[in-house]
Amino acid sequence: MNYLALLTAAFSSLIVGFVWYHPKVFGTIWMKEAGLNYADLKASNLAKTLGISFIYALFIAIILQTLTIHQFGAMGMVGGDPTIAKASYGEFMADYGNAFRTFRHGALHGFLAGLFMALPVIGTSALHEQRSFKYTLIAGGFWVVSCMLMGGIICGWPLI
Repeated sequence: MNYLALLTAAFSSLIVGFVWYHPKVFGTIWMKEAGLNYADLKASNLAKTLGISFIYALFIAIILQTLTIHQFGAMGMVGGDPTIAKASYGEFMADYGNAFRTFRHGALHGFLAGLFMALPVIGTSALHEQRSFKYTLIAGGFWVVSCMLMGGIICGWPLI
């Protein structure tokens, strides 16, 4: 596990959020669709909100590394301990140890995770909360973009 890459990826979602939810981007529309206003946001505990958001993003980063770095699958096949693996594991890692370890590849898998996991979760919650489709697109789109960036950072870290 590359803890620095995971922390950086999690932090990147906060940066995306600052831009995404800025009033000149989607912030004003999102507030309207969420039934919020500036007073509601100012009354919230920003440190608590950002702190917990960072922890949630860290959870997402941890699972994204298993989706974006294919070598985690090989590690899983040996129970997570390469010292007990057969010689074929070492040969496999020698041949494919850094295969597909690029920002672009991670961004692709992050995009797919955001599109097929995060967006449906947001969309389902929005349906039950009787929120608009516009709300779903804004909130879900944020996570698609965030997962794409996070996946790229995690997978491409050795190259950055």
